[in-house]
Amino acid sequence: MKMADGGFRPAYNVAYSADTATLVIAAVEVTTSGSDAGQVTPLNDQIHDRHGAYPREALADGGFVRLDDIETAQAPPRGTKVYAPVPQPKDPKRDRHAPLPGDGEQVREWRRRMGTEQAKAVYPERARTIECVNAQARNRGLTRLLVRGLRKVKAVALWFAIAHNLACGRRLRARAGLAG
Repeated sequence: MKMADGGFRPAYNVAYSADTATLVIAAVEVTTSGSDAGQVTPLNDQIHDRHGAYPREALADGGFVRLDDIETAQAPPRGTKVYAPVPQPKDPKRDRHAPLPGDGEQVREWRRRMGTEQAKAVYPERARTIECVNAQARNRGLTRLLVRGLRKVKAVALWFAIAHNLACGRRLRARAGLAG
């Protein structure tokens, strides 16, 4: 994988999708891409495959932004509203939330939505959710993997998700006043 220093080393990119209310991990994706771009739809498709419904909303980091992915995620049958920052245009005079001539219908809607006060209020939930999950992964030792190969790395990522979700379940049960 290409690294920030310009070099190439064996590495994997692990992406988690989690519920904002409970922090429960709902999807896991592992790639050898140095970018998160294009991962919204695959993560949402996993959620659909497991639960029979697509998420109503998806909060994504700016690194996840790929216009064709946003178009696919928001269009029927998926219909997931994507909340992700609109990249800064090269022209500082251009409004980044104004649709561009080549934008598809869903991308135009996403650009407009991200310029609203409502989107500015929703988007910070991403940091409180997935950044917390990622920090817990790092704190629990998921920084350097001792296995190689996508299947083995995905197995490690899934084991972390299971352990994380068990801890979340225990916390949620305690909060609800349930035993065990």
